[in-house]
This record gives sequence, structure tokens and C-alpha cells, in this order.
Amino acid sequence: MKKYKHHLTGLLLVMAGCQLAHAQAEREVMVPLPSIFDFTDGDGWGFGLGLGVEYESAYEGSDEFEVEPDLAGGIQYRTGNNMFFFAGEAIGWRGLRNDTWLLQATLAFEEGREENDSDDGRLDGLGDTDESTELVFEVRKALDADWRYWFDGRLLAGDEGNFLLLGGGWRFGSQNDGSGSELGVGITFHDEDYANREFGITAAQAVASGLAATELDGGFRSIGINYNHRHYLSDNWQIFAEAVYEHYGSSEIKDSPITRNDYEAEVGIGFIYVF
Repeated sequence: MKKYKHHLTGLLLVMAGCQLAHAQAEREVMVPLPSIFDFTDGDGWGFGLGLGVEYESAYEGSDEFEVEPDLAGGIQYRTGNNMFFFAGEAIGWRGLRNDTWLLQATLAFEEGREENDSDDGRLDGLGDTDESTELVFEVRKALDADWRYWFDGRLLAGDEGNFLLLGGGWRFGSQNDGSGSELGVGITFHDEDYANREFGITAAQAVASGLAATELDGGFRSIGINYNHRHYLSDNWQIFAEAVYEHYGSSEIKDSPITRNDYEAEVGIGFIYVF
């Protein structure tokens, strides 16, 4: 689930955010989307630090779920319609053009899968998959000036394969300060290397695990839906929530011995303090 949440734009599980009354001036953000963190309030440096808790599929195709804490926030520097950021294991740039085009390029580090990700021993004999470095390029095109509706395209290119998402989204609420809710849908594709990294089984792995050797082709991967919510408790405190559902549409993925469920799901909630 970790990959899909980073490569989709918004989601379906409507989670009630804490609606505490708090009078404050609207923050100035690059685009008014809850999924786009902006700690700078218009210009200069921005710092945010927080913690989130996720309940998610243990690995791609798993029928096991786990609770995992994650740090949230990051460091940002904004000048006009350009922002440079560092968050977790990713560093990147995003820019707003003509008020309706949001471009982003990110260099990210992706953890590999480990045998012990399955408490039930479903991955025994498959070994650990390698960690990888990925370049992610994204374009969002707003269909109106307030970013109520948009189209989204995202390409991941890495040393372990390539991944493409095409989708769109909707933003709800009257706020224009980055708080509120958004919902997105998408369809994904992957190449042969990316597919086999998560769902393929080599001849050597088949001998060690007792599972059938499996080789996948590239092509259609899944459809999904994603929900994001952000609420400002004060000028400094924010809470956020997200939920993701990805349904595998590829028969090859469903037929892989690694795949125990034909879907992945995740819900998460957390807080951020903005300095």
C-alpha cells in the first residue's frame, strides 16, 4: 500500500476531521489542496514536524494488516510560485504555472520488501527485495481557478521499474487555505520489471519457497480511490487523515502466489506542528 498512496491523488473513506471552532486568518498556500503540504504561508522557509499512525496492508498483495507509526512534516523553502522541499526520504521541487498547472519532480528512496513483513510466513523463501531510488514526475491541471476539479498524471521511473498513474480529483468545502477534504480516483500501469519486483517469483525463489515460479508482463495494474482531509486546530497545529483503496484489475497479479487479496487498503491519521 505504501507505493499506491504516494502515487494517487485523493480517496474514498470519509473520515470525520475534528471540527473545533477556531477563528484565524486563512493561510496562503500554493494550491488549496489538503494533499499538498505547504508550511511556508506564502514565502520563505517553512518547517513542520509531526507523527502519523497507519493501519495498512503488510505488503503488496497481502491479506495481513499492520499498525505502523510514521514521522510527518518536512522542511520547505518557497519563493513565489516555486517550492523546494525535503520530507522523510524524498527531496524535490514543485511549481505553479498560470495558476492552473502544478508541476512536481521528486527524488525518493523506496524501501524494499522483507521476508518478515509477513507474520504468517507467506514470504518465507522469497528473500528480501532491494531498496531503490525513484524519480517521480507529476503534472496536475486544474479545471477551474479554485482547484475544485483537476486531472493528474504521475510517472515513477526507478532502477526497479516504472509506474504510471492517470487520474483526477475533487476538492470539497469553501476553504482556500489547504484545509478541508479532497477525493481522487486513478488507474495505474506498470512495466515488467516493476510488476515482477512485487509479484514475480524466480526459479530460485520457487525452489526455496515452494511457490510456483511466476513471471508477469507489464500493462494495466489497478484502479483506486483516495481521500485526504486536513484541519487547522490553530496557527501551528494541524491534523490530517487519509484513506486508500487499490483494487488489482490485472489477472496476472491476482494469479500470483504472492497475492492473497485482490486489493490493498490503508487508513491513517496524524498531527503536525508548524514552526
